[in-house]
Amino acid sequence: MASLAQWVEGARPRTLPTAVSPVLVGTGAAIGSGTVSLGRAVLALVVSMALVIGVNFANDYSDGIRGTDDERVGPMRLVGSKVARPVAVRTAAFVCFAVAALAGLTLVSLAQTWWMIAVGALCIAGAWFYTGGRRPYGYAGLGEVAVFVFFGLVGTLGTVLTQSGPPGPLAVVGAVGVGLLCCAVLVANNLRDIAGDTEVGKRTLAVALGDRDTRRFYAALALLPFALTIGMGVLSRPALLGLLA
Repeated sequence: MASLAQWVEGARPRTLPTAVSPVLVGTGAAIGSGTVSLGRAVLALVVSMALVIGVNFANDYSDGIRGTDDERVGPMRLVGSKVARPVAVRTAAFVCFAVAALAGLTLVSLAQTWWMIAVGALCIAGAWFYTGGRRPYGYAGLGEVAVFVFFGLVGTLGTVLTQSGPPGPLAVVGAVGVGLLCCAVLVANNLRDIAGDTEVGKRTLAVALGDRDTRRFYAALALLPFALTIGMGVLSRPALLGLLA
């Protein structure tokens, strides 16, 4: 049976900035528009963090039962290392998705944006089928697209929409920047795993690009948001504070 420390490591807490950043940027955009709600921001943060932890457990489960994680470097794999039963890891993923759904429903009811229930359902489905199901899209090189859409655009713009209404141009550019940086995290992980993924037939974008081009892609993803920040500074000088990163 896995220890508490192993469960925490299996949740991959180092990925949590990808959950926090869209909510921070979205809330900043809401503040800029003159309308902000701390309570709704907290709910958005709960949704985002629960989804990130949930997708981490879901990936651990799906990759583990496929044998993809049998020989893997990097963070703890609960199923692959056989310290936790697959059903327990799957249950942990579903609990996280349930927490995200409950917080999301509460947020939607407060903002009266009922159509976002469908968006939330797509986010949960995207989290599961990234490596789950018969044809996981993460095995087809589409992981970066999903991360950009769900954690960049949806996470950031959804935070704005539920606090201050339709997002403005600065919020959209900010969402693109967040999405690119979140993609950079995934690309770094996939770069590390090129050899192992190639061996087990997991064709990520990094596997398709190869080591050298993946490194170039990562550099572009990491640098482009700062170029966007300079552009945002033309419209709003406080946005230039982002360059301090």
